[in-house]
Formats: sequence, C-alpha cells, structure tokens
Amino acid sequence: MTRRRVEGAPTWRGATESAPLLLLGMRPSGDSMPPAPTDLTDESLYVSTGHLPPPADVQRRVQAAFEHARVHTEGACSEVYPALARVSPELFGVSLAGIDGSLVSIGDARHPFTIMSVAKPFTFALLCEALGPAACRRLIGANATGMPFNSAAAIDFGDEGRTNPMVNSGALAAASHLPGESLEAKWAHLSEGLARFAGHPLALDEDVYASAMQTHHRNHGMAWLLHGLGRLGMHPTEATELYTRQSCVQVTAEDLALMGATLADGGVQPKTRERVVSVESCAYALAVMTTAGMYETSGDWLYEVGIPGKSGIAGGIVAVAPGKGALGSFSPLLDGAGNSIRGQLVARELSRSLGLSLFTSSPAEPPRAESRAMPPSSEWARGW
Repeated sequence: MTRRRVEGAPTWRGATESAPLLLLGMRPSGDSMPPAPTDLTDESLYVSTGHLPPPADVQRRVQAAFEHARVHTEGACSEVYPALARVSPELFGVSLAGIDGSLVSIGDARHPFTIMSVAKPFTFALLCEALGPAACRRLIGANATGMPFNSAAAIDFGDEGRTNPMVNSGALAAASHLPGESLEAKWAHLSEGLARFAGHPLALDEDVYASAMQTHHRNHGMAWLLHGLGRLGMHPTEATELYTRQSCVQVTAEDLALMGATLADGGVQPKTRERVVSVESCAYALAVMTTAGMYETSGDWLYEVGIPGKSGIAGGIVAVAPGKGALGSFSPLLDGAGNSIRGQLVARELSRSLGLSLFTSSPAEPPRAESRAMPPSSEWARGW
C-alpha cells in the first residue's frame, strides 16, 4: 500500500520508512532519536490549545468536585513509612492553577505534606534538561511496567534493567544521573530545580525523612540491582539517600498545582514567569506521566481523566492539562495501588466539567442523571 502524506503535516526530519519501528519497541542506537518535527515553540502546532473557563465558573466547578469527593472515606493512609501512617485521614485539599497564574484553592490546599513520588516527573524534566531526552530514555527507559511502583521484579523483566522514571527503580536511576560530582552537589541541583517549579524554596520534612531512611530497605536493594546492571550514576547507597530526600520535600496542593502548571505552559512558572525547563523537556516528562504516572492503574486513569497525572503515597496528585493549567490535590486515603481516592475523584470530575481531557475536542457537557457514578476505589484499581 502506498503511503500518502497529508499536505502540511509535519514529518520527522531525516525520517525513513523504518522510523515507525521506534514505536514498536526498537530503541535508537546510542543517543540518536528522531528530532522534533518542527520548532516546538511554534504554538500553531500545539494540540492542547484553548483556555480554562472564566474564573467564576472554575471556582464553582472546583467547589462542586471537592464536595463530591469529600464524602468518600474509603481507603487508608500509607504504612510504607511510619510517619505517613500518622497523618490525619480527614485532610483534603484541592487547588487548580491556570498557566496565567490564576489559582483556585479549597480545603486543606495549604497544608504541607511530603511530595513522595509526585516529585518524579519534575526530576525527570530536570534530567532531560541536563542530558537530553535520548540519553534519558537510553539510561532509564520509558515503558510502563504494569507492576506496583516499588516492584523489584520490574528491573529483572525490564530491558537490561530499564523501567521508567515514574516508578521507584527508574526514579532511583534518574536521580543518580543528575548533574553534580557528589551527593550534595546533585541534591543542590535537584532541590533548587524543584523550588523553581514551585516558585519558592521547599523544605525537607525531617520527621518523614528520618522515618524513611530507617525503613527504605526495598529501595536500597533495588539500587544495588540497578548498580549491577550499570544503570546508576553514583554509589547505590548515595543514590538511595538522594532519592529519599527528593521524596521527603514538603509541598502543598497549591504547590503541586503551580508546579504542574509549569509543565502545562512548556516550562514557564505561572507566578514567577521564570523558564524552569525547555518545552522539549516538558513534553517528555508529560509523556512518561501519561504512560506510567499512576502505576499499574495508569490505563484506568487515562480512560477516566484523560490527562497526564502523577500520584504519591503521601496522598498528593498532580494532573496536567497542557496549554491550560494543572490540578494539585491532597488526601492521604489511598487505594490498593497507592493513589489518593479523593484526588482521583476530583481529577475525574474536573476533567469532564472543565474540558481538560486530551481526547475530547470540546469541554464535556454536564453528566446526565443516568450516567454511571464513579465506583469505589477498589473497583477503580481493578479496572471496573
């Protein structure tokens, strides 16, 4: 069959008939990667254009989504680290940030909690900025594992130890390759980068950090597995400590919304207007968020919410609507996959009411009375 090119459609520069094999699992050799189709700063090529509704509508819809989700009390606080198990299950906050710097916050949106795995896409964006996306994929991988976030088996089943930067094994590798010749130099680069995403300095939660350092044996074991496969850029013990520090940075739901909105606007922080990372680095961070940001339930999330999302076991979720803004939420009641139940519900409702999904061409109509209600968390995690 003869392939017909759509007139005016962008093509890979230097592409060949075999180029699509990259989509079938063929890794490019070395650091080679097909270049971006055209200048990524050309807004006429963006798919995710449009704007959030007027502020009053946003406020009303965020409030409605918050009230809808707050009645759900299913789930439990994480017991991975003792400090997380002591968090009040009643806490619940939601914040929505537009790329114009607008911010709507409800509930405990300014209550601090540890970022945990929600840090991963931002760390990966910083790494892409430093090494380039081709090197990042070669070192870490980009495919979903289909396994829990802390699975060591994913390393064995991965391609020479590659997983993806949204699960613990890939995130350990990503942190280890950040710029810097020492643990402290890498930490300085990482903590400064996360602060630029948030628009202000972020503190380390010393209580959670101490708790995590005493009980992070699984992550330490995975670091040694990765080291044996040549996947780390520093000593396994130091890589584990750096990753643990990254996870124990304190944020709020408002911080997550603004950090996510930075990715939504191609790397420009909506409040400070500082360029934190390039458009290209944002694109690849959002790509891995889409495929693996919600762990083994990423498919369910994408089916229901339709935008890149990332969760953490402290109860945070960031959901990014490219070109529009981002949602940050916090509720420590988790489902079986380690994702906040209320956070998922809020994201689902706002994706529909604000027209955020990447897969709809216009804002969704209000749900009909007979439409199926969101199932409990256990059914969400099982793929209802």
